[in-house]
Amino acid sequence: MKVVVVGCTHAGTAAVKSILENHPEAEVTVFERNDNISFLSCGIALYVGGVVKDPAGLFYSNPEELASLGATVHMEHDVTKVDTDAKTVTAKNLKDNEVQTVSYDKLVMTTGSWPIIPPIKGIDSENILLCKNYNQANEIIASSTDAKRVVVVGGGYIGIELVEAFAETGKEVTLIDGLPRILNKYLDKPFTDVLEEELRQKGVKLALGENVSEFVANIEGKVETVVTPSDSFEADLVILCVGFKPSTDLLKDQVEMLPTGAIKVNQYMQTSNPDIFSAGDSTMVHYNPSHTENYIPLATNAVRQGMLVGKNLVEPTVKYRGTQGTSGLYLFGWNIGSTGLTAESAKINGVDVNVTVFEDNYRPEFMPTTENILMEIVSEKGTNRIVGAQFLSKYDITQSANTMSVVIQNEMTLEDLALQDFFFQPHFDRPWNYLNLLAQAALKNIK
Repeated sequence: MKVVVVGCTHAGTAAVKSILENHPEAEVTVFERNDNISFLSCGIALYVGGVVKDPAGLFYSNPEELASLGATVHMEHDVTKVDTDAKTVTAKNLKDNEVQTVSYDKLVMTTGSWPIIPPIKGIDSENILLCKNYNQANEIIASSTDAKRVVVVGGGYIGIELVEAFAETGKEVTLIDGLPRILNKYLDKPFTDVLEEELRQKGVKLALGENVSEFVANIEGKVETVVTPSDSFEADLVILCVGFKPSTDLLKDQVEMLPTGAIKVNQYMQTSNPDIFSAGDSTMVHYNPSHTENYIPLATNAVRQGMLVGKNLVEPTVKYRGTQGTSGLYLFGWNIGSTGLTAESAKINGVDVNVTVFEDNYRPEFMPTTENILMEIVSEKGTNRIVGAQFLSKYDITQSANTMSVVIQNEMTLEDLALQDFFFQPHFDRPWNYLNLLAQAALKNIK
């Protein structure tokens, strides 16, 4: 059985390992455009900020490991064509321009995503950088060494983490986002209000609800000003973090896709062509809170989907469990966890919800110290099915987002969580765990 894997970051690496573990007889050929695999892009801000000193730790595999497992790995090879009728893949060696065409019995598309590049005047100026892969991370570090004023465009997780990294290293930082709030996809207003105030206290300029209209370069072609409809900001360096789009042009009009371009798959990671599998940032996810097909590019989704490709390559064996889009963030001492729907995303996904915001200490007041937790729970009207939750505290409560992810996946209700058994020990929590109290508050709120 000949298997061709196109792309080898999170999903591709997981798929190759799973295929060779479950089907050691398979002839696996890998094509990867970059000169490295398995780079954890979520660690870029830590690398930029100097928290991670050795970038080698941001890789969890390498071409040599995959080769030792039995794969034929072609690095710096760009796949230019997939012929699903002939079942062939054509790739170009980026080092010597040699072109080869190989056949497959099964094709695995793990081509990932690429940063969205908006059509803004002056965007081709020097020192306007993207933030996705290892080489870009190195470019950001090199360019930021002498930069005093940094503008980050985009207030999602990557943008916010870079803002923190640059602020912590003494840069003058401006954050621009077209939406009125940061982290709009993950948190509701009570949470983003706290974090926005924290950013201001750290000296970060916020230009929210503003779209960039122009980048102005100096005579040398380097960016020096970022212009919005109401203001302008001096910049020595600009990082674009406005989102990602799936890299799926190779299969355009050959398999079914979402309007976003994400490849549709069934529960066994098969596309509409049963001999073609897809996983990772190029692929849709089954979103459990709303029972919809969504595009949520996260490494956690990618590694699970990639592993399932190997399990289901020959016959349907293990179903994909779907995702809640669970995520965590550390920002200037704040621990943030989020899973499932927010009040705003519930509307977009067509779920009618009740929303309860609640605050409490994580452990008894008689202890020498404690910390306040700001919490939110989102539940479906009529059924009380829990569909989302958010947490914010100086105390590390991020594992509660994982707990709530399990709750959502198993379609538990407010009543279930209100009485759920959690241990009590004064060092760690209260007789009623704060998750119990959150659900109990929600039940009172909807009566």
